[in-house]
Formats: sequence, C-alpha cells, structure tokens
Amino acid sequence: MGMLTSCTFSTLDFNFTLKTREIPRLPFPRKPSSKKNSCFFCSRASVNTQSICWVPRRNFGRFKCHSSSDNGDGEGDGESSSGSGSSRNESTDPTTAATTTEVDEDNIRSNKYDSERPSVSSRPPTISPLGPAYNNFQVDSFKLMELLGPEKVDPADVKLIKEALFGYSTFWVTKEEPFGDLGEGILFLGNLRGKREEVFAKFQSLLAEVTGNKYNLFMVEEPNAEDLDPRGGPRVSFGLLRKEVSEPGPTTLWQYVIAFLLFLLTIGSSVELGIASQINRLPPEVVKYFTDPNAVDPPDMELLFPYVDSALPVAYGVLGVLLFHEVGHFVAAFPKKVKLSIPFFIPNITLGSFGSITQFKSILPDRSTKVDISLAGPFAGATLSLSMFAAGLLLSSNPNATGELVQVPSMLFQGSLLLGLISRATLGYASMHAATVPIHPLMIAGWCGLTTTAFNMLPVGCLDGGRAVQGAFGKNALNAFGLPTYTMLGLGVLGGPLSLPWGLYVLICQRTPEKPCLNDVTEVGTWRKTVVTVAVFLVVLTLLPVWDELAEELGIGLVTTF
Repeated sequence: MGMLTSCTFSTLDFNFTLKTREIPRLPFPRKPSSKKNSCFFCSRASVNTQSICWVPRRNFGRFKCHSSSDNGDGEGDGESSSGSGSSRNESTDPTTAATTTEVDEDNIRSNKYDSERPSVSSRPPTISPLGPAYNNFQVDSFKLMELLGPEKVDPADVKLIKEALFGYSTFWVTKEEPFGDLGEGILFLGNLRGKREEVFAKFQSLLAEVTGNKYNLFMVEEPNAEDLDPRGGPRVSFGLLRKEVSEPGPTTLWQYVIAFLLFLLTIGSSVELGIASQINRLPPEVVKYFTDPNAVDPPDMELLFPYVDSALPVAYGVLGVLLFHEVGHFVAAFPKKVKLSIPFFIPNITLGSFGSITQFKSILPDRSTKVDISLAGPFAGATLSLSMFAAGLLLSSNPNATGELVQVPSMLFQGSLLLGLISRATLGYASMHAATVPIHPLMIAGWCGLTTTAFNMLPVGCLDGGRAVQGAFGKNALNAFGLPTYTMLGLGVLGGPLSLPWGLYVLICQRTPEKPCLNDVTEVGTWRKTVVTVAVFLVVLTLLPVWDELAEELGIGLVTTF
C-alpha cells in the first residue's frame, strides 16, 4: 500500500513516498524530559511547539509530536502533522496530490480499525512529585497492618465532634495530626479560648452527649510547642481515641494463672531467704553450696527442713511488706474509681522478692491521681518495713534476746548508706566493727523490705517511682531521669550487686512509661512535688553503697577482713 509522508525541517524540505503495511498501533513508552520544549518520545529539544517527530501516534498515515509547554498545568501537548508542518512550503506537484488522496483512503481504513480497539490516551504519564511508588509487597503490608491494627477514629465522627465541641469561645482548631501509639486517633491543635479545666470539663460532657460511650478525649501538652499559653502554662491540644483502643483490656484467665504461680514462687524465695539468714546454724555442706561458686553438686535438701520453722518470721515479714504495698495501691485507687490488675509478684532469692507488677486497668483522670496511687503502695510497704527494721534493731541491742539473734556478715551493712548509718548509730561501733554482727530476724525482713521498696521507687519506666515522677513533673522529666538512673544501675553505683539483675528486669518488663491521663496538663501542686522529690532522695541514700574508706572510718563492717 502506498503512503506519502511529509517531513518539514527548518532549512530543507523533503517529499517522498514510503511503502508500508497497515499494522495495529502499539503503545510506545513515553519518556519525560526536564526541558521546556522537548519531545516526550525522543527527548529532542525543539525550537517551538510545531516541531515534528518521527513517531506514529494514531495511525501510520500521519505523525504526532508531543512537545511540553510551560503553561503551569503540565498539559502542554503540541500537535503537528505532515500537513500542518508543510503548510509553510506547500507542493503543487500533481503526483503529490494523487498520492495524498491515496493516503486519505488509508487513514479512513486505519481509523475504522482503531475504532474497534480501546482508546489509549497520547498524553504523557503524570509523574508524582511525592516520591517513588510502593511495590505490591509494600502495599499489601500496609493493608495488613491497617487490618490488624487498632480501629481508627471514624472521619464522620471527627467532623461531628469538631462542630459540636470546638468553637471560637472554647478551643479554635487550626490543625489535625495523628494521635496514639500507631496514629489511630486524632490530635486537635489550636488556640485555647478559656480556662483549660473548665473547657475540658465542658468538652467531656458534650462528647458524651454527641457520641455516647464511644470515645475518650485527652487534654495533653501540645507537642513541639514553641511558646507557652498566653494564659499561663503549656499550650494544650486535645486527643481523641476510641475507648476500646485507649482503655486497657480485662485480666484474662491465663494472667490469673501466671500470677498465682509467681506468688507460689515468691513464697518459696521468701522462705529461702529466711533459711539463708541462719547461715551460722546451717550444716557446712549447705553453706558451701550457697557460698562457694565452684560447688556443683547440691546437698540433700532434707537437711534444710529443721530450719524452715525458724525461717518463717523472715518469710512472713517479706510477704507482709509485699501485701501492704499492694493494699496501699488499692486503697488509694478505690476512691478515685481506678481499677487495678492483679499483682504479679517477682521472686528473688536475695531479697525474697523484687516487688510486683500492678497495671492500671482504667484511664487515670488526672496527674494528681497518678501521683497518689503510685506513692501509696511504696509508702505502705516502707512503713511496715521501717517498723520491722526498727523493732529488729531494738531487739538486736537487747541482751535478753540473744537467743533469737542470728549472726550475719558485717559487710552486708555496707550495702546501704542510709540503713548502715542507722544501724551503726543504734548498735554501736563495737558491734558493727567486727566480722559478724548478731541481729534479730525482724531486722533482716525490714532491711529487705526497704531495699525492695527503694528499687521500686527508682524514677524510670513504669515503676512506682517512674509513675510518680511522670505525674508530678511530666514525661520529659521522667526521660531526663531515665538515662542517669540506668547508667548508675549499670555501673553498680545504686544497689551494689543487685543493680544489674534489677536493671535487666526493668528493661524487659517495666521500661515503658505510663500512658497519659485524661487531663495530662493540670499541675499536681507544690506539696506533691516536694514529697516525690524527698522520696527519690531517700531512695538514692538507701541504694547507695558505702565505699570501703567511709565504712572503715565510720566503723560499718570490718574492711580488713575482706
């Protein structure tokens, strides 16, 4: 089939005839170019938008050139055909006219063929300015995470809440951001137009009227705020989360089973502590097994049965401190209508127990509640521990109670600066400056209880001390306390030989800070901050060991015997 194709260049004109076959049109790749006037197919720059490119578009009877134009919308497709391209220098040759008629007939047949095929746009593909596209695996991963992740806030509810709650007289919303651990909520940022406590109380009542018991509204400090609120204090924002996402789940049956098994193990470790406190009475083979690191073969455990009865006072004391600690938490939480989980006791053969893990099973209303509940447990446990420690000291110095005393190495008193000084002041230089010191078992129980309470009051993670510091001074203060505390635990500055296992326990089980309260902005008051500060200071004194030079000077232990 004959076909005439005309090409026009800037200086020369060519007219020739090509012998071609009619073939189906195939899609051609389009290559974008950064130049203003260039062809998307061959990337050749052109002088103007009437340039000609040897690339067929619709059919093989005429040619199409795509030239980008800088019109701002990215749709600058210039079109040029052989007819228009040769309009500046038309040929009147009869042969050319006859051939043109034949070309028109070919175009009609080609258009008829193309009309039966799906239309493909000749516009060059739009390139997204947002970055590279995701592959199928990444898209499937995002869909799976969205499917398995927490349920997000309904956009229709967000619109309804914005219209019902926020306004010019309360809180003017200027921006919205994701809120929550996985961005499942909405954080409303803006300008507060009233007293924060009154505005928040109004929002909570309106939210219950509009959505029922479906969402929880949090008042938190605005993240990355550059200035303070003009009315005083930090700038605030409001976070919205579904109740099933923000509130902790109920305690499961398996958790009850695990808690019961841990409690049994804690009873065993407490009895073992009571037996170990009678080290001067135990058989030599038993003492060697517990004190000699090279001992491999365990002794006959039946040898320990006669010492169980005398070990019970210490075990009762350790378990009593644990129970008082938990009762303090529950007594403080009950008036605030805060639910707590069952305690998960952590057994330890050195102290009898490392305390317990008690979770909040409801959202705390404010930071004052967090401080009160967090301090109530350690204060209750410390009160009982201090009572037993004081009673044990008095009984240890009583000559009539010598039959009930047990001999312990004097180096044990170097494990705590505060308790060592109190013991030194009560028992005297002669008793403390020796290889062994006779003390009452109640003193051992009180010492272990105070040490365990001090460990739990360290200002890190989700410990009682971490919760108290977070409630009193904010999350930023807790983060500031975290690094030096972990460093001192790792170096053995706090807790002595127990610092490393305790630090590992915190990193594994208790490192995550507590979730924010509903009102996480209102300050707790000066007296609560003072109490938390004094408590942390006493914790450091309790866990700070006595170095040898100071111990020798104060007469705490006989350093020359070590």
